[in-house]
Amino acid sequence: MTTYGSFPGARPRRLRTTPVMRRMVAETRLHPADFILPAFVREGVSEPVPIGAMPGVVQHTRDSLKKAAAEAVEAGISGIMLFGVPEDSKKDALGTAGTDPDGILQVALRDVRAEVGDDLLVMSDLCLDETTDHGHCGVLDAEGRVDNDATLERYAEMAQVQADAGAHVVGPSGMMDGQIGVVRDALDQIGREDVAILAYTAKYASAFYGPFREAVGSSLRGDRKTYQQDPANARDSLRELALDLEEGADMVMVKPAGPYLDILAKVAEAVDVPVAAYQISGEYSMVEAAAEKGWIDRERAILETLTGIRRAGARNILTYWAVEAARMVTDGGR
Repeated sequence: MTTYGSFPGARPRRLRTTPVMRRMVAETRLHPADFILPAFVREGVSEPVPIGAMPGVVQHTRDSLKKAAAEAVEAGISGIMLFGVPEDSKKDALGTAGTDPDGILQVALRDVRAEVGDDLLVMSDLCLDETTDHGHCGVLDAEGRVDNDATLERYAEMAQVQADAGAHVVGPSGMMDGQIGVVRDALDQIGREDVAILAYTAKYASAFYGPFREAVGSSLRGDRKTYQQDPANARDSLRELALDLEEGADMVMVKPAGPYLDILAKVAEAVDVPVAAYQISGEYSMVEAAAEKGWIDRERAILETLTGIRRAGARNILTYWAVEAARMVTDGGR
């Protein structure tokens, strides 16, 4: 007599027999609209500059960035998150280029909006680290510490110039206390209630940011452990989450993604706003390096990492594979 509910009557492998069967019962699916492309635009270059630590990723020129944005629209992804890389001579203690209407990020925002209009969400990194000569995400005090409240004043200015330049979404990423409320107020003061805020709610002081430092030409001295979160802590993220939502965040994000899937799951379970995760440079570079050596199947690894992030609760994923992954899933991947 066959017993159901346990072996031999119960055979879960029946639902894994063919690709069509596996596709039909898949609990998690990837779609091009899940993806957001982080992109770097560098001032003063005449052709794209390859980033050595991130094979396949470049610092764009203004023209090549517009082409990348058009390609993103064609691939069906949701957005592009822009990071500006100014010339070293334009970096200073206050990150002045970050609030200059003619700074590289603001120029790039206008370029991309002119190219794609509303066909792609144009997002802007709202932080000072790319524009300061010390590489920190805020203004330093006389003792070299990041001054939280002085930095908020700079963030308010940045939000306004980025909105004026065409950003649909601003992403305050500096992990300053009170940053979401200050940015929301600044936007509302200039009548830009339509500009959304993607809060970098849980941003950890991670070793996996290494390749990104090359990508943005970072001038960082020291580390960011006094304002980014301690990797040992989980409850801290839920506290940050509650504060960001109270201050007016429209969407929230966990960064990095892969090493913090537990945090991502906790955040996704706790909120009713869209949740994003940023698959950061180190996560990207590890897969690319291992694939280059023939140690892993590159495309399978890309889709597996993205599926894991989506399964943990991310509605949207910032990934340097955004366009390629969109084409993979469109062509029959998961």
